[in-house]
Amino acid sequence: MLDNLTQRLAKVVKTLRGQARLTDENIADMLREVRMALLEADVALPVVKDLVAKIREKAVGQEVVGSLTPGQALIGVVHDELTALMGGASVGLNFATQPPAIVLMAGLQGAGKTTTVGKLAKWLKETQKKKVLTVSCDVYRPAAIEQLRTVTGQAGAEFFPSTPDQKPVDIARAAVEFAKTRYFDVLLVDTAGRLAVDQPMMDEIRALHEALKPIETLFVVDAMLGQDAVNTAKAFKDALPLTGVVLTKLDGDARGGAALSVRHVTGAPLKFAGVGEKLTGLEEFHPQRMASRILGMGDILGLVEDARRQVDEDQARDLAQKLKSGKGFDLNDFKQQIAQMRKMGGLSALMDKLPAQFAGAAQQMQGGQDDKAIRRIEGIINSMTPTERTKPELIKASRKRRIAAGSGTSVQEVNRLLNQFEQTQKMMKQFSKGGMQKMMRSMKGMLPGMR
Repeated sequence: MLDNLTQRLAKVVKTLRGQARLTDENIADMLREVRMALLEADVALPVVKDLVAKIREKAVGQEVVGSLTPGQALIGVVHDELTALMGGASVGLNFATQPPAIVLMAGLQGAGKTTTVGKLAKWLKETQKKKVLTVSCDVYRPAAIEQLRTVTGQAGAEFFPSTPDQKPVDIARAAVEFAKTRYFDVLLVDTAGRLAVDQPMMDEIRALHEALKPIETLFVVDAMLGQDAVNTAKAFKDALPLTGVVLTKLDGDARGGAALSVRHVTGAPLKFAGVGEKLTGLEEFHPQRMASRILGMGDILGLVEDARRQVDEDQARDLAQKLKSGKGFDLNDFKQQIAQMRKMGGLSALMDKLPAQFAGAAQQMQGGQDDKAIRRIEGIINSMTPTERTKPELIKASRKRRIAAGSGTSVQEVNRLLNQFEQTQKMMKQFSKGGMQKMMRSMKGMLPGMR
């Protein structure tokens, strides 16, 4: 969705240059492109109609202020309306209750509820400093209880055991009593899903809600569902008083469509987004940032937050001192930077949050490779001797053949890595001299498309 909508908007913005005001005539094409892009992304038709009507109402007659072009002014209107459609502001979890704060997870089978419980447990423990207990009331799916036990252990939280022969409501009540006596801050309750919405599932989730009276009832929905997400959301909205939505698999190809539709249908705020398979792949949902990503503006604040969470400050400080002292940037440092990038979700996650022009340029520089290429680079560096890593200029033909054989790659791939390293090394030299402008010019050479 992002690429498609961004490309359509870019085309229409070009046609609006040089005009002093936004009128019915010059926004008609723009709205047609927005409508088509949203429908192709599987956004629900009522949502598209409502959004386009609001954009038209706000845009017609709007003055073009200062140095903005009409196209930029219209993008601003679209951004504001997308943000409002997704809730306007970020809404966090509500903990204003006598501990434990009970969070009930609901959704279809395969939406990613169990993994999301593990991710949420880790997020609560590490960012909110909460003592977290999880429990599985899914007595139907084989190994569901064991799966939650495993992900809970990986998240560093505690797990309340249950067995498939118990009733879900009995399990939940026992877990609440355990959480109260052990002074847990939060109890996360994983529930059973089905392959489709059915009455027994809805009756069971209603009974659990009645017994637990949770402070938060989160609807977990797969972002890849598209139009089906709307039907599922309606069914759960009718059955439960939802307090929030968790959108999983937002790193997939259909991102954006379900985000717009589900918020509109349920009226519940989007609270979290799943952006990867790892337990660290859970982000608070920010409507304004998501609107920026849909419009190709990127999410720089999100990148900064990822860096703060994942980057090793001691390593970064050591590298800065090394550059200041003039010792230079070697392949050991290059490997460290690659490892830090993998911690932040890899190259694909990084490019997803970059503004469109930089992401496209970075992808060109990278040659369209995926994150497996990053692992191959690490393998090539690991096949080098300590001396070769600190003095890459020693690596000539015979050494390249040995390194390629040792890493299971080709000499061409070794050459490509050394070229990428040289470009990065030049950029680091400019940075160490304090020449930010020189560094930006250097980046233009590395990233085709930068102006």
